[in-house]
Amino acid sequence: SGSPGRAGTGTEPSPTTDAAQLDAAEDFEVLEEEEEEEDLSELPPLEDVGRPPAPPREDAQPSEQGGGEAAEDPQEWLDVLGSGLLKKKTLVPGQGVDTRPRKGQDVTVRLKATLEDGSVVEENPALTFTLGDCDVLQALDLCVQLLEMGETALIMSDAKYCYGAQGRSPDVPPNAALALEVELLGARDAPDLELLSGKEKIELANRKRERGNFFYQQADYVLAINSYDIALKVIGSSSKVDFSPDEEAELLDVKVKCLNNLAASQLKLDHYEAALKSCNLVLEHQPGNIKALFRKGKVLAQQGEYREAIPILKAALKLEPSNKTIHAELSKLVKKHADQKNVETEMYRKMLGNPRAAGAPGKCKDKLPWSIPWKWLFGATAIALGGVALSVVIAARN
Repeated sequence: SGSPGRAGTGTEPSPTTDAAQLDAAEDFEVLEEEEEEEDLSELPPLEDVGRPPAPPREDAQPSEQGGGEAAEDPQEWLDVLGSGLLKKKTLVPGQGVDTRPRKGQDVTVRLKATLEDGSVVEENPALTFTLGDCDVLQALDLCVQLLEMGETALIMSDAKYCYGAQGRSPDVPPNAALALEVELLGARDAPDLELLSGKEKIELANRKRERGNFFYQQADYVLAINSYDIALKVIGSSSKVDFSPDEEAELLDVKVKCLNNLAASQLKLDHYEAALKSCNLVLEHQPGNIKALFRKGKVLAQQGEYREAIPILKAALKLEPSNKTIHAELSKLVKKHADQKNVETEMYRKMLGNPRAAGAPGKCKDKLPWSIPWKWLFGATAIALGGVALSVVIAARN
């Protein structure tokens, strides 16, 4: 059987600047495991995407080369999403609507993908993936659900549902529309997660995680979160199979990576509470995880909780004293916290009726502390004298 391979994950764009490399190291675990230890030393600000914007272009139109003469008849095209950006046309009829695959099934298709100029960018005689999990191009994932068994169809897709503004180096340029010729070869129920061996579960979780990394690089953080959630569901599923200690340790490692990546994606969408929860789950397993500590500090800082964020970043800095990014972030937070305290102090002073005199702060400093006690003393004296007089009157009546 095949695998999603180039039909979605593709070749990751190579960063051209140090900032881009640092961003990749910060926002999700690097795809190459051998480089992971090196990249942990740098933690750039989470806000930086590190990629130049893609050049604008006009919406792509289906080409005659993708669909031949049949593409000229718009009446035969099914507008899948109603936007004109994703269309499907049957070339060879299938075995009936009852044979259409269901979400969650593993499907196998024959795939041929071409650019508008007719260049073939992918050809796979037996591509297998889980339908509805976004394991492949969105155009493929959405349209295969509409195929009947044995049907061959032509799919015309805008770049939005293929490789987007990033493209896929070196063969798919940015904002490229694709024509996909697809034949549905088979569909079967996905394997029972409870019966997977440790090795199978690790491989499946890693595939979902890597797919999340692909979506993150495409700046599609919603789909990245979806893939990481699926990977975590695989890891957290119950099992009727015993795992070795090494397999348990590897599953935990994949879980931590997914949670860290999930937190990075949630931060990109300003989902602070969700990101905080993901960071805390990492720290439950690994209290000294620098990425989780750094992101947790960033989340708290974004929420204005400087008092809580500062000791967390100090803990991260203690684990890696040479990290310049943590140094910079910590310094920034300390300054913000000091400014916040000054604002709060001034607010409390105004609430107590002791605003500073703008023109002469030094003179007011000596006088203000005595103004309130003398008023209190005068009031207390008056009350005391009144009490004595009342006592004398009562005693005289008696």
